[in-house]
Amino acid sequence: MITIKSEKAIENMKLAGEVTYRALQAVKAAVRPGITTMDLDQIAEKTIRDAGAVPSFKGYGGFPGSICASIDGEVVHGIPSHKRVLHEGQIISIDCGAIVNGYQGDSALTVPVGQVSEDAMLLIQRTEQSFWEAMKVITDGARIGDIGHAIQTYCESFGYGVVRELCGHGIGQNMHEDPQICNFGRPHTGIRLREGMTIAVEPMITMHSPQVYQGDDGWVVATVDGSMAAHYEHTLLVTKKYPIILTIPEQMRKEFANEC
Repeated sequence: MITIKSEKAIENMKLAGEVTYRALQAVKAAVRPGITTMDLDQIAEKTIRDAGAVPSFKGYGGFPGSICASIDGEVVHGIPSHKRVLHEGQIISIDCGAIVNGYQGDSALTVPVGQVSEDAMLLIQRTEQSFWEAMKVITDGARIGDIGHAIQTYCESFGYGVVRELCGHGIGQNMHEDPQICNFGRPHTGIRLREGMTIAVEPMITMHSPQVYQGDDGWVVATVDGSMAAHYEHTLLVTKKYPIILTIPEQMRKEFANEC
């Protein structure tokens, strides 16, 4: 069931989103060769709990971490570990969420570890840009297929793969709500967006083939061909004009509104 959020719900989601943003920025600043993914997880959890919030992911469906830490060809759901040490030239996708007053924030980004190849950096940058391409079509009255089409056409123009098995989602009091937001699709098809809907849009893009498999731990999803993958995500509020990003600070939202 799709829910239209009240003003109070939206305010709580903004608070959750800002905590999520701070946690992700703290993790991003700590990424370097030699650090472990568990070190990064602990940084995120401390940031979230110090803000009086609760990590969304910890215990969700049995997931043990406060972040998903996915390296190189891992697309999503990498489990943090003291044994996973980052090395120069890798890329790491960090997915993070926080709960404030019962409402969720969910966001992700991909970070280079030290100096990376030009191809790896372009994959990171273009995955993020595909999110911004989707932002151009998100408004009251648009359809879900418009979002997927914007992401798909942009990414496939570079020969990248768009993962089919993993999608964005509605979000609110629950991490995953209706509707499902795929990163591929046909324009003018699917559920119509309405003012007050809150959705998480998250391109998951591979360097080559979009085929993925689930690892033996039952969580990590990785590319079949071993090529790198990148992930970028924000939680959004649909309005009659432009979408409002809930997983950034208020000042950044004001700046974005002025640009629009």
